Amino acid sequence: METKSEIIQVFTFTFLAFILMAMVLILFFYYSRKKIVAQQLETKNLEIAHQKQMLQTVIQTQEAERERIARDLHDGISSKLNVVSLNSHLLKTPNLSDAEIINITNNINDLTSKALENSRQIAHDLFPPVFDKFGLKAGIEELIVEFKSTNKFEVSFSNELNLDLLTKEQQLNFFRIIQELLNNTLKYAEAKQVSIKFIRLSKCNALIYKDDGIGFKNSAIKKGMGLTNIESRVSFLKANYLIKTSPDNGFEINITF
Repeated sequence: METKSEIIQVFTFTFLAFILMAMVLILFFYYSRKKIVAQQLETKNLEIAHQKQMLQTVIQTQEAERERIARDLHDGISSKLNVVSLNSHLLKTPNLSDAEIINITNNINDLTSKALENSRQIAHDLFPPVFDKFGLKAGIEELIVEFKSTNKFEVSFSNELNLDLLTKEQQLNFFRIIQELLNNTLKYAEAKQVSIKFIRLSKCNALIYKDDGIGFKNSAIKKGMGLTNIESRVSFLKANYLIKTSPDNGFEINITF
């Protein structure tokens, strides 16, 4: 009887130990799962916040662009057309001499020519005609000519991809990214050489942009309007980017797509 009682006790303790172990495992998995869910939720919230920030930047960029266009239209075209209108009314003035008529007419022609030139420049800034007619490669080449004319740095460009396979929207995003990068180099980098390459990697395509400027610490990267605008366009392309830079060692960004 004593042996049987001991067996029952051992069985009971073993059973309770299994139950306790099961409860510990259940609690462990429950709190582990809860922690994982919380981390996933936090990551998702950060992604949403990041997307909101990029969207806000896009909106700010669009508003700034609208403001610039409105200012260009007012200063570059409206004011000139107002003067043209006034000069046109002057032509109705009685008893004008031939010299006065010629002078007023010349003013009208001159102001009209300037207004047309300004309108062409505004249209070019919005959507470069070369890009529209001949695609991304030609648009980049024209962009390079414009920046090289500043005599601040040299630009080399090479391409081993068929950029015509990209959609018009994708090409425009790449064009604006390169334009923004060149602007940043011009403003901040103090560079002498810039390299732009479209290359084929083992599993993807890449845009590699480099300059030999002053660079900066990676930890010092601040997502100002320029970089955030680039990041939003990279996001639209469903691409990834990596920045390599350090003080006195230039700047490089690799965009894989």
